[in-house]
Amino acid sequence: MRDFLTGPHVSPATRAALTARLDAPPVTIPGFLTLTEFQTLHAVCARLLPDARIDVAGPVDTRLAAGKSDGWRYDAMPDDGAAIRAGLASLDGAAADIAGCAFADAPGAAQDAVLAAVQAGTPPGPAWGVPPRRFFEELLAEAAEVFFAHPLAQARIGYTGMADRPGWTRIGLDEREPDGREDALA
Repeated sequence: MRDFLTGPHVSPATRAALTARLDAPPVTIPGFLTLTEFQTLHAVCARLLPDARIDVAGPVDTRLAAGKSDGWRYDAMPDDGAAIRAGLASLDGAAADIAGCAFADAPGAAQDAVLAAVQAGTPPGPAWGVPPRRFFEELLAEAAEVFFAHPLAQARIGYTGMADRPGWTRIGLDEREPDGREDALA
């Protein structure tokens, strides 16, 4: 799996960052969210980006605990931490309406139904404290950013976009640079 990290197109700095992500243990104790909120976030991320090898909820919680933001938000949304908390609580309310339990405890089909309704802006259950569609959009974007920043996801999709090293000569469709990733995809 680590073979692609040693290729000629990966600088030492990028290699160090990707190795740290690869070696980081999953976050099991949240630093910002409550345990219930964290379990809900973990369940949502598992439905949106199902790869148990990649911790998505942990880095989101870690960012929130550090008070970091992407630097912008919709005017209809509160700050990131408040938006995540309100949205996760509302997801649990919608799951209770559909499945009679918290989102994390609901069967996969019920979780998917809740997420589809939230994405459409028509979630069941009590009134939401944040606009559901905006919450879904923001959470999906953040989860995807965390997921695709992980070396396992990059190897899985054949990502060769490390732009900190010169050397790419094949820029056409269906052309790949030989960089060792072929073995990582197996």
